[in-house]
Amino acid sequence: MEAQSPTAIRAAIRERALALGFDAVGFAPASLGGAARANLGEFLLRGYHGDMGWLKSRADERADPRMLWPGARTVVVLGLNYGPEADPLPNRAQPNGGEISVYARGRDYHDVLKSRLKALARFISENFVIELKLFVDTAPVMEKPLAERAGLGWQGKHTNLVSRAFGSWLFLGEIYLALELEADAAESDHCGECRRCLDACPTQAFPAPYQLDARRCISYLTIEHKGTIDRALRPLMGNRIYGCDDCLAVCPWNKFASAARETRLRASAEGAAPDLAELATLDDSEFRRRFSGSPIKRIGCDRFLRNVLIAIGNVAQPTSELVAAARDCLDDPSPLVRGAAVWAFARIAGADLAAEAEARQAQETDATVRLEWQRLPPISPALFPVEPPT
Repeated sequence: MEAQSPTAIRAAIRERALALGFDAVGFAPASLGGAARANLGEFLLRGYHGDMGWLKSRADERADPRMLWPGARTVVVLGLNYGPEADPLPNRAQPNGGEISVYARGRDYHDVLKSRLKALARFISENFVIELKLFVDTAPVMEKPLAERAGLGWQGKHTNLVSRAFGSWLFLGEIYLALELEADAAESDHCGECRRCLDACPTQAFPAPYQLDARRCISYLTIEHKGTIDRALRPLMGNRIYGCDDCLAVCPWNKFASAARETRLRASAEGAAPDLAELATLDDSEFRRRFSGSPIKRIGCDRFLRNVLIAIGNVAQPTSELVAAARDCLDDPSPLVRGAAVWAFARIAGADLAAEAEARQAQETDATVRLEWQRLPPISPALFPVEPPT
């Protein structure tokens, strides 16, 4: 095989990546600046990671790409646009529907992104003598700081990547190379005085610009958090049942973004706000069948039903179908689901509540669910204080 210059290799990788359907390609050194490491340390010290213990246990690898793979010299950062065709926020105006984050309305992006990363890695291996490793977001990689160093965008005040070409709608993946290639110019911060993303957050999850307390973030609460959701935060979640797009959707840079080219990643209008009463009836097999190929499947049926029930409890004018759905979930085998059902039922049942409460509390075997019954009657949402979760 004829040797090629680093410049030619770099150009070939970029050309092939774009041909494979990636929307953004950048090259960064396999290192992170001191600011990124310091920010990670402060995030963990303050406990903002919540129960995502893997962030703390592999912090050293996150803070230094060469700790993850000592052979790394260059990181190829790839971006895949998943921009919606229209503003996703109006979905919450549908009174009995649940809101699903834009990224989860299409096929699981892990599958799409990983297949293209593998194809690009295969191209590199077959054409150049370079050791490499590829990563999606399941590995301890600080993707957004690397993407910033590679020129794809900058970390906005909402801590997500913002691109001048794609707004806040980029999936990221990386290929680590054991070859030093010229880095792209790092992108600078273009947020200016804007704070729309901070002000849009329903749960006040941003203690300050560029800082996120995940314990208050609806995306964390509905996806990563495995247990009972703090009572103070439940009324603030509205009808969001998987993720939250508020801070992303209000970013002014989205006006330059275009809808995703990739059909499999395109947000489905039909799946934007599914009926809450119907979702509450799903059992595990129906849940798996309905969300096959979707990232939603990864949180499991119990956590999903927890989210659905909290959304039901936030419906301003509940239908008889919603009341019946919440009542039926009081008998669910999972304490996580039953606890959420108690809260939802208490908020929408009206006169039916008293008839259920005493008998069910007496027969309940789980302490957490009993506590939900003991906290009745429900408090008005306006009286919930905005406090850090306990």
